[in-house]
Amino acid sequence: MYRTTRSPMMQPLVNTGMGMAPFFKVTVFEQEHFQGKCLEFTSECCNIQECGLDNIRSIRVESGAWVGFEHHDFQGQQFILERGEYPHWDAFSGNISYHVERLMSFRPIYCASHQSSRMIIFERENFMGRSVEICDDYPSLQAMGWMMPEVGSMHVQCGAFVCYQFPGYRGQQYIMECERHSGDYQHWRNWGSHCQTPQIQSIRRIQH
Repeated sequence: MYRTTRSPMMQPLVNTGMGMAPFFKVTVFEQEHFQGKCLEFTSECCNIQECGLDNIRSIRVESGAWVGFEHHDFQGQQFILERGEYPHWDAFSGNISYHVERLMSFRPIYCASHQSSRMIIFERENFMGRSVEICDDYPSLQAMGWMMPEVGSMHVQCGAFVCYQFPGYRGQQYIMECERHSGDYQHWRNWGSHCQTPQIQSIRRIQH
């Protein structure tokens, strides 16, 4: 197994009790089950091919929360990557019907805070219509009283969430952060370049 480390000049640090260490760390592998050439990162990567890998087929997140993208420059399908091991594509894909085994860019989610995440979802675009505050994990929005299958707009007050197209945290994933768009997602097209529908049926806080 070939390993290369890529680190920025400046990076967030945390005291682990054994000295200062990077707070964000991820290792990506060219083959499934953590085989083949691998690269270690402590900051964003906008194009894995420019770093010498053709694709990413398995991931080990050692610290921090990350979001991966189908295409370079943080475009296409989004994949939440929290601390743990992802031996193959299905482990982080969210069981999306659009099957593409490709992950070409990724970045840390600096604002993720599981204990202090809060946002408001709205029935219609531009923060209009009925609204509900979200500060917990909801595997089914319908079960908590949101009877519509869609969400028109969102305002993330603090922290970060991952929204899913279907109940049970399945389907397309959309990462919502208080540090992106100032937390304001006025229209469902703001959710990501891959978004083609306002359908949201489960939401949870991102683990950090």
